[in-house]
Amino acid sequence: MNSSDYKRPLAVCLVSGGLDSCVAAAIASEQCRLAFLHVNYGQRTEKREEKAFKKIAEFYDVTHLLNVSIEYLRKIGGSALTDHSIDVPKEALSGQGIPITYVPFRNTHLLAIAVSWGEVLGARYIYIGATEVDSSGYPDCRESYFKAFNKVIDEGTRPETKMEVVAPLVHMNKAEVVRTGVRLGAPLHLTWSCYENEDVACGKCDSCLLRLKGFREAGVVDPIPYAS
Repeated sequence: MNSSDYKRPLAVCLVSGGLDSCVAAAIASEQCRLAFLHVNYGQRTEKREEKAFKKIAEFYDVTHLLNVSIEYLRKIGGSALTDHSIDVPKEALSGQGIPITYVPFRNTHLLAIAVSWGEVLGARYIYIGATEVDSSGYPDCRESYFKAFNKVIDEGTRPETKMEVVAPLVHMNKAEVVRTGVRLGAPLHLTWSCYENEDVACGKCDSCLLRLKGFREAGVVDPIPYAS
């Protein structure tokens, strides 16, 4: 890193290991120094997502890394991602309402950790790869939610702390996310999106279907393997 790099603001990027968070990190890398945060919360594909996170961090040569666990979200339950007694829906993109894969208020827990760490690091931004267009309909992925959270940051941090959440993909559909990732040279081949499998993506869960739809509409071949 040369001296000019230190003049760039620091961004804490929430990197799940998935497509969206990888592309959001790629966008952040254009203007900022990077710190990567990964949070395990008892999700079904925890080990595979963590592997993807580490590979993406290596790709961007990120030295500020924080990998934490908040297993209490599994104990709270209420989501097919954390409760194995609830089946992950298949072929369910046309469903209405909030899907059972929604983890109650998850992003608030993740962002709170990011803000705490960011305040210690002196970060200026928190990047998150959420999108409310062509998405699963999670309430904590809406632009209005992030605007509200930024008010919480202002109220709950030191007066000298100047930090805000940035959701650069919030108005993009999946095809636009894919195209942006390709344009920026993001390592899409290292990402993992499947809600259920850790070896070969199922190709049928909500996340797989959205990802496949995005790559298909973008005219790009999805570089990860699928069972179907």
